[in-house]
Amino acid sequence: MAGRAVRKVRQGSGRKVAKGFTMTKFSAGSEPNACSAWAVVDWFSDALDKTFFEEKFVGNMSALAVSPEGRIAALADRSLLFHLDAATHEPVEVVALYDENGKETDFEALVFDEDGTLLIASEEPAVRRYTPEGKFIDRLPVPDSLLIAPAGRAVVNETFEGLAMQPGGLTLVASMEGALRGDESSYVRFQAWERETTGDEFRIGVQWGYERDGGLLLSDICASGDGRLLVLERGFDKSVGNIIRVYLADPREADDVTHVENLSGQDDVALMDKTLLVDMVNCPPLGATNKQSQANPLLGNIEGMTITGTTPDGRLKVLMVTDDNQSDMQTTRLYGMTIRLPEL
Repeated sequence: MAGRAVRKVRQGSGRKVAKGFTMTKFSAGSEPNACSAWAVVDWFSDALDKTFFEEKFVGNMSALAVSPEGRIAALADRSLLFHLDAATHEPVEVVALYDENGKETDFEALVFDEDGTLLIASEEPAVRRYTPEGKFIDRLPVPDSLLIAPAGRAVVNETFEGLAMQPGGLTLVASMEGALRGDESSYVRFQAWERETTGDEFRIGVQWGYERDGGLLLSDICASGDGRLLVLERGFDKSVGNIIRVYLADPREADDVTHVENLSGQDDVALMDKTLLVDMVNCPPLGATNKQSQANPLLGNIEGMTITGTTPDGRLKVLMVTDDNQSDMQTTRLYGMTIRLPEL
């Protein structure tokens, strides 16, 4: 194909997004605790850090989701699912998860279906369905190209990292953490599954391309409620610490790249538009401390993100969590943010 990949980047200040780990300052809003024109950090809590619940270590968090009953589900990548009280965020239940062979696996993302079953993505890559009690039900088909080489083109530890259910429950979307072999390193793929009605089996749908910031990986996604997706990009650099950016991605005019063998800057392909909502280095630190050297001590290795509700004026209430990797130098930290979306 001739031409170049097309992707628009938007942000409140109208400036280009810096590539790599450049700590660029963006214009903040006028509200207290504003991080940008779109986002406010409301609070943080380290109450879960280095704690135990029913003799299980509360940490290694990789994903968050809200159950139909309103509880917060926090997924640990050590095959544990913690249910947290929605108000206090204290653990109230823990469920052990295993694959279809009864083995632990590296779980990375989850969403709830409307009937309370869980869809959980892992690094094989796979998307499995579980009962609310944690019993394995089945697994969704995965395109061959997304399997780990040599079966496919995916790189070990850079497969499914985010999972989102679009409004109506008919479209499920998974994001790859990194690029496929043969794709340009900054381009990652989002895989969709579709079904006719809720309760039906999901079938493989379209793929979209997304251009991540240089040096960053995709950590999580969630549905914004209007067909768009919040995308969490993260990285670490010794000179500045953690880099955490939240984008709004729009797949509505993106091309299906399922049959594009190699995504590159030379392809005439429409990627998802992305709008920078917040670079969290610009959030007020709120008195946070950090054992690691950070440009902003509030930051950590944020891996999980979910929307817990909306404000009366339609802004999103967003909950985030860090993965402490069970390390004394890292912290299990929860964040509450309020994010306003650009108009459609």
